[in-house]
Amino acid sequence: MDLFYQELIDEHLSPSRPSSMEGDVIDILLQLKRDGQISSIDFTSNNIKAVIMNLFFGGTDTTANTIVWMMTSLIKNPKAMRRAQEEVRNVMHGKEIISEEDIQNAKLPYVEAVIKEALRMYPVIAIIPRESLDKEVINGYEIKPNTIVYVNLLAIHRDPQLWENPDEFLPERFLDNDIQYKGQDFEYIPFGAGRRICPGMNMAIVTLELVVSNLLYCFDWELPPGMKKEDVDTEDGYVDVHGITFNKKYPLCLLPKNYC
Repeated sequence: MDLFYQELIDEHLSPSRPSSMEGDVIDILLQLKRDGQISSIDFTSNNIKAVIMNLFFGGTDTTANTIVWMMTSLIKNPKAMRRAQEEVRNVMHGKEIISEEDIQNAKLPYVEAVIKEALRMYPVIAIIPRESLDKEVINGYEIKPNTIVYVNLLAIHRDPQLWENPDEFLPERFLDNDIQYKGQDFEYIPFGAGRRICPGMNMAIVTLELVVSNLLYCFDWELPPGMKKEDVDTEDGYVDVHGITFNKKYPLCLLPKNYC
């Protein structure tokens, strides 16, 4: 992996690199290194590699798991699948493949609702740790300073006092409200909240919208022969732990058929 990260850095340092490709996060880090703007530490190429590694691992595993859970929910809810496909195919009609620019210029409210609902039902990181600064009493429990407290996102997102039919996959619930990802609506905090909100939230949302839209636009999806939607597991998903994310217990297997 070190060789891969070094190749990325070398590619950005190459004099033959087109100027139109400049301006990404690696360019910014290299500029900071050249200018010596981070005086508090000895900012080296290894620091840049560490940031690149965090971007890859923090932004791929979590996003991939969200896509798996979303496709799991859609294959078990054919009406939602058809509605999402119809929306993206009507809006993007005639395109060979959907680009990031297409996503930025289009309105896909139902696809966005599908993603929000998947993150509600299956928050990839179900428990978030926080450290208390002061003494607090919560529901009769005394929390001393410097205590690690765990916020159970899964319990919040499935709380029947906050959500109607919380165990049902209903993207429509997000069409009629203004609940956003930013952590201001505490019944819905898939990326956390406050100063410690996930720093990769915006990148994750853009990536999800782009990948999900292409999956729904380019393919029709079916289960393997002999398998019914009831056979697709969801209840036992939070079992195998790899790194920071919770994965499905059994891999999702779907068959794509070309549409576009």
